[in-house]
Amino acid sequence: MRNLEAEANLRPSFADGTAGAGSVTRDDAPRHGLGRDSASPRRWLVPALAGAAAALAAAALYNRKQAQDAERRYPPIGGFLKIDGVRLHYIERGHGDPLVLIHGNGTMIQDFTVSGLIDRLADRYRVIAIDRPGYGYSSRPRQLWTPRAHARLFKKALAQLGVEQAVVYGHSWGTLVAVALALEAPELVRGLVLGSGYYYPTLRGDIFLLSPPAIPVIGDAMRYTISPLLARAILPGMIGRVFQPAPVPERFDRLFPKALMLRPLQLRAAAEDAALMTPSVMELEEHYRELKVPVTIITGADDQIADVGRQSERLHLELPGSEFIALPGLGHMVHHLAPDAVADAIDRTAQRSRPVQSLD
Repeated sequence: MRNLEAEANLRPSFADGTAGAGSVTRDDAPRHGLGRDSASPRRWLVPALAGAAAALAAAALYNRKQAQDAERRYPPIGGFLKIDGVRLHYIERGHGDPLVLIHGNGTMIQDFTVSGLIDRLADRYRVIAIDRPGYGYSSRPRQLWTPRAHARLFKKALAQLGVEQAVVYGHSWGTLVAVALALEAPELVRGLVLGSGYYYPTLRGDIFLLSPPAIPVIGDAMRYTISPLLARAILPGMIGRVFQPAPVPERFDRLFPKALMLRPLQLRAAAEDAALMTPSVMELEEHYRELKVPVTIITGADDQIADVGRQSERLHLELPGSEFIALPGLGHMVHHLAPDAVADAIDRTAQRSRPVQSLD
């Protein structure tokens, strides 16, 4: 009987494909098949991850080289202040009553030199323009850089420069800083000129597009690898949009240091400012009526970035005594497209803000 049982256990599989009781085929074949299936993803996953890591490393090296080249080509054009651990890059031109210029998101103090605005004003004002934290050659320590945080920093910077009172021109995101400065230091700001500003919260798709580099860790990885490459690809379109419906001025295209805009620190600053824009105006709009200085609101009538009716015109209606100027056929970058009109608005605001001289 033992021999018969042994023979039965050694019989091959049945003809219908099922295995005998002692068959090796039934037990081992599926295990071999599962082994092959589970190993196959690993065969392509490891090389794919290695390739992605190599590509990101190459992108980081490329972007670092591009940033270094940009800084060699466009070195600092002004001096530096050290305020509360922040290194601020600024320029100062001309003589007369102080005038402070505050730039918008993504740009830097060359916004005012390339536009010719500083040249138009330096013969009658002491013009001061400061790179906001993270832009141009100003540092940006990790903190929440709200308009009020900017304002407190600028107040100290201007005190260090010996400025006791000033007219302030802010453009785009810079209007938020200008308003915050007038609220934080009413004794310092004697007149406001607000160009192409955003003053009331709305749904904005560009916030979602521009904000990812602000995300901690993930955003840090992006701004050293993918983000500069994407920004370089979309930059011409973005520049065209801020000037629409007018064409991009040849002077801007030729002289503005666009390569500095693509450095990792500046991409983080722009992303953080974009993410903070709506919550910032939600806080500031509660205080607009506290402004007690002359205010001039100037904008392109066909601004494609900030809706004129919902923003500039609405603020004008909320501020009795404010002056409202809408320039037909012009877009967001009014100080590039109409620098004389902006200079005139600054002159009128400065004149309105001077105390009336006694006739005695």
